[in-house]
Amino acid sequence: MKRFPKLGRLFGFTILGAMLGAVLFGLYLGWQVTREFAERGWDTPARVYAAPLELYPGRQLQPANVAAALEHLGYTRIANADSPGSYSVTRQMLDLTSRAFMGPNGLRPASFFRIEFDASGIRTISDESNTPLAIAVLDPMLIGSIFPDHGEDRIVLSPDEVPTLLIEGLKAVEDRRFDNHFGVDIRGIARAAWVNIRSGSLEQGASTLTQQLIRSYYLDTERTWSRKIREAFMSVALELQKDKDEIAHAYVNEVYLGQDGARAIHGFGLAARYYFGRPLGELQVHQLAMLIGQVRGPSFYDPRRNPQRAKNRRDLILSQMAAFGLIDSQTHDAAVQMALDLAPTNTNGGYYAGFLDLVRRQLREDYEADSLESKGLRVFTTIDPQIQAVAEAAVHDQLEALQAARPRLDAAVIVTTPQNAEVKALVGGRQPGFNRALDAHRQVGSLIKPAVYLAALESLDISLASLIEDGPIDVKLEDGSVWSPSNFEGVGNGEVTIARALAESLNMATVRLGMLAGVGHVAELIARLGLDATPSAFPSLLLGAIDLTPFEVAGIYNTLASGGFREPLRAVRAVVDADGQILQHYRIEIEQAAQPDAVYALNRALVQVMQRGTGRTAQRRLPAGLTTAGKTGTSDDLRDSWFAGFSNDHLVVAWVGNDANESIGLTGSAGAARIWSDILADLETRAFAPPTPSGVADIWIDYNTGLATDSDCANAALLGISTRDIPPPARRCGSERVRFGSRIRRLFDGSSK
Repeated sequence: MKRFPKLGRLFGFTILGAMLGAVLFGLYLGWQVTREFAERGWDTPARVYAAPLELYPGRQLQPANVAAALEHLGYTRIANADSPGSYSVTRQMLDLTSRAFMGPNGLRPASFFRIEFDASGIRTISDESNTPLAIAVLDPMLIGSIFPDHGEDRIVLSPDEVPTLLIEGLKAVEDRRFDNHFGVDIRGIARAAWVNIRSGSLEQGASTLTQQLIRSYYLDTERTWSRKIREAFMSVALELQKDKDEIAHAYVNEVYLGQDGARAIHGFGLAARYYFGRPLGELQVHQLAMLIGQVRGPSFYDPRRNPQRAKNRRDLILSQMAAFGLIDSQTHDAAVQMALDLAPTNTNGGYYAGFLDLVRRQLREDYEADSLESKGLRVFTTIDPQIQAVAEAAVHDQLEALQAARPRLDAAVIVTTPQNAEVKALVGGRQPGFNRALDAHRQVGSLIKPAVYLAALESLDISLASLIEDGPIDVKLEDGSVWSPSNFEGVGNGEVTIARALAESLNMATVRLGMLAGVGHVAELIARLGLDATPSAFPSLLLGAIDLTPFEVAGIYNTLASGGFREPLRAVRAVVDADGQILQHYRIEIEQAAQPDAVYALNRALVQVMQRGTGRTAQRRLPAGLTTAGKTGTSDDLRDSWFAGFSNDHLVVAWVGNDANESIGLTGSAGAARIWSDILADLETRAFAPPTPSGVADIWIDYNTGLATDSDCANAALLGISTRDIPPPARRCGSERVRFGSRIRRLFDGSSK
């Protein structure tokens, strides 16, 4: 009998110890959660923005064009454009109210603009007081972010940026007693258990918003009793230390709401952009309801993969919002009739993988990865979303058309503006992953020939009207072997003008000219035009035996398009920190890479490529009167199809091939040129018309003989000729062939090997 008091005391000590342990455990968890919550600052990835849409009198846009651009920016069309992010349009007038935005030049407030049009484009722009304006600059599109390896991305919202309806809707759907419980809802647990028992399935859960937040912050998703106990203790501890508004605000910024490839969408701020292309504050009731519905299962209710399931969930949320008096019956009835209204995946919350890859690489020259991934920087870039959309559509449409009976094709595209070397669009391929625009080193073929002709124009006493022999040539190599290149057609053309040799991409004439100019000179010039290192000076370089990326090709051709002035291609304009302070402006860096008069002459010859030579098919696909300069490129065995060319305002480089480096059976004009012309035909661009440098005259030359002729002659070609090299006139239109090229022929006599 004496044993029982001892057992009682032992039992009592055990209970007391357990209670004390629970208290200590609870105190420890409380200390942990409150300390970490107080110290928690979200890793805010760098936000990346496109170039802003600029509207000005004289710009060749019509109301439909501007409206399409505004829709791409996530603006809403309404009857009276009096709220930020809205517009209204009539036949010849468009009103809009821009969003406020903190850019590299400070805060740009929300502003009203009235735009009037005529047949030629924008006629006038005025503000709300009818004062004429020279330009209207809109808020730039958010195109993505630079997030860390764990893939977590969010837009952190301040409390005043969160709609009250969102908070109240979350409470009604996820945690009806949020304002009254202490972190764990005992009544809710009992209610959910009863519903689940009656239904025989898991119909309801009982996790409070606080518990969901704790789970996202600190715990894994493993369903164990130990995790649930820790979750309950930590939720109570958090509720004892923080008020309800702080917890709700943290939840709005933290909750997981979807997956965009490797990027995890956290928080309602980013989710609004990702799903609807708009800031959270601009969403309508049906859109807020859909986001609330994502909380329960972002994958299960993914509106892009399961639209009907997402709509059913949204409509249920709307019914609950109406039942709790958050919206009236009229608003409910209108909302359930709305479509999901999802934004295209590459609109405003989208992710331009290829271009962002370039942005990252350029930023990493100046910033550590941690700064880019967690410090809330804002990066203002050069991309034009409309041009990017045009480029992507051209790649998709033309590859589909070319795909039949060929190995799987892929493509890369770079679009720049020669005046400032800004990258306006970049397509790295059909699918994200390998960025062919930046990393695919492929043989360029005849795309390199303009450098050969430019080297000759710089160093030899010749002009585009000079004659050269396009016939067999043997070149002795260093190892004693002989290289005997031939033309694509297998036959020579005899004596031809320099302009014709380039326009028709004649191999034998090109090698003959390059050997005279010096292969070393050609290699050095290629580097000056846009490479970081001088390529090996083998004779085969003259016909494009060099592997370059589309980005490197764009750098070379951008230098040609800008008149011989080299600027590194850039994707970033400025970087601003989280407080709005400018950290860096990426300014233009220009150096003269080639003689302007020689570049001008070369570019005139590249116009002839488009009008008479290998680019004429591409030129015919462009609008009438749009003069361009360009060049085809085809590698050995038809493995790579290239086209590079420019108007006055845009340079486009296109490549078509496949990752296995197999023959695709396409020349430059049959493959890449089709993508190139589709893009340029859809751009707002002007004809190529460079200013004529001093000492150079635009002369009409007979394309075949090299003699001066009249503009109305059948073979007349307008070429840039040095005023000291103007050829004698032909007696009649191309009827007599005067041996004007005898001087250059003598240079080759006995020296072709």
